[in-house]
Amino acid sequence: MTKKFLMVGAGFSCAVIARELALLGHEVTVIDKNKHIAGNCYSKRDEATGIMVHVYGPHIFHTDNQRVWDYINQFATMMPFINRVKTISQGEVYSLPINLHTINQFFHKTCSPKEAKDLIESKADLSIETPKTFEEQSLRFVGKELYEAFFKGYTKKQWGFEPSELPASILKRLPVRFNYDDNYFNHKYQGMPKDGYTEIVAGILDHPNITVQTNQAFEKRMQEEYDHVFWSGPLDAWFDFNLGRLGYRTLDFEAFVDEGDFQGNAVINYGDESVPYTRISEHKHFAPWETHEKTICYKEFSRLCEPEDTPYYPIRLVKDKALLVEYVAQANQADKVTFVGRLGTYRYLDMDVTIKEALETADQVKLSLETKQKLKPFYVDMGV
Repeated sequence: MTKKFLMVGAGFSCAVIARELALLGHEVTVIDKNKHIAGNCYSKRDEATGIMVHVYGPHIFHTDNQRVWDYINQFATMMPFINRVKTISQGEVYSLPINLHTINQFFHKTCSPKEAKDLIESKADLSIETPKTFEEQSLRFVGKELYEAFFKGYTKKQWGFEPSELPASILKRLPVRFNYDDNYFNHKYQGMPKDGYTEIVAGILDHPNITVQTNQAFEKRMQEEYDHVFWSGPLDAWFDFNLGRLGYRTLDFEAFVDEGDFQGNAVINYGDESVPYTRISEHKHFAPWETHEKTICYKEFSRLCEPEDTPYYPIRLVKDKALLVEYVAQANQADKVTFVGRLGTYRYLDMDVTIKEALETADQVKLSLETKQKLKPFYVDMGV
């Protein structure tokens, strides 16, 4: 039996689910309050330079998931791209993640891998047995000098809190490599779409059973016109913030055009707290197969998200997690709606995880329709 589905948001989450349901013959409408599709992955050619710009900040595709990689390659020509991040700290330029070159440069040494391990262990604060905060985690694994050079100032700017107030979980693993590998990611598949991310989402949405309406905000009356709604907006917004607002960080970008090559690299972080921005991205370097006489760069500033701002990533501190528990309980009682994506599930998600979860959500929806079971509000583990 054909059903009518409404997807709120035209980013990867809703686009992927929309296509999978459209392939089954269902009627799908995708709406987005923005004038464009692709959500925060939206990319477009800059008129002044001809450079493909990541409008909402850099997006580099990386994954170990074969299904996701095969899926994305149906809709784009993926070009090889390795993200090699640099950071400027205390007047010096270093490679990130911290690797053997970074260690030797910072400490003015010529250490072998074993000697570097011994050096870092000698710097680590071993008195911290069970790190509870970001600061303790950093001090425990890399010591005071590297923490202050590469993590302290950047983290304060990025999150708006002292590292001593942030949970240790933000720094999930030892951020050190004892070799000269400066590839920012460890994933098997890494790349950049030749013609930008907007083309990928447009390809996913290109199906006769899918209708796309941009510049169209969701109105609650719409829910009655469809069998089910998939919501990729903020979780708390669905409930009109009736329990209060969940905390998000947002980003501001200061764009500038220059001649030639401004910084010689796609991304350079600024670790010093005295520099107000967290990083500068130079977008021509995201497409090294292209040639441009001019260049366009984005300075990136992080701040607390206000009601009218675009939310980028959840803060998820103690009070936010407590509020999230209440919203999840409320969501589990909601009817005819499923919450998906970064905003709908209040989690930081990379693109590959977003696509993976969207495909898995579509799998579960198919199963529910076949077995005539009620669709769930969440198809991911929302244990908080």
